[in-house]
Amino acid sequence: MKQRVALYPGTFDPLTSGHLDIIGRAVKLYDKLVIGVARNEDKKPLFSLEERADMARELAESVAGGTEIEVRPFSGLLMHFAQEVGAGSIIRGLRAVSDFEYEFQMVGMNQRLNPDIETVFLMADPRHQAVASRLVKEIARLGGDVTPFVPALVKARLLEKFAR
Repeated sequence: MKQRVALYPGTFDPLTSGHLDIIGRAVKLYDKLVIGVARNEDKKPLFSLEERADMARELAESVAGGTEIEVRPFSGLLMHFAQEVGAGSIIRGLRAVSDFEYEFQMVGMNQRLNPDIETVFLMADPRHQAVASRLVKEIARLGGDVTPFVPALVKARLLEKFAR
């Protein structure tokens, strides 16, 4: 039987409780989940590619539930990376209607690039619908408490970054 492989791509700068929730739910649906940590210099990430991948590796294990998880940094076209890792599905989390509008356009383009790879949307848990990495970084930078939004490991790394 062919292994069901999914790819969950993102910048994960930083990985939030919302991301971790999506990972925990995706592993219930697939035999293997590849977490693709995107090199995206346009977003001017706070954490290096290696730091983001390391955090994802450490945290993903806590929700793996026996499913194989692989964390891989990537750059370039998402659909090329999906083919490279053998993914039949791309996992995307949705928080709001604005996410859907962007994702809807992406699905259309991705389907044209490779109609064999499906996109699967998982709705954010209501507790995480307002959580965005950009906002978490802003709260941490201004001295606010990010405890409700990120795992303890990420909170510690954010405090280290902004203590400098």
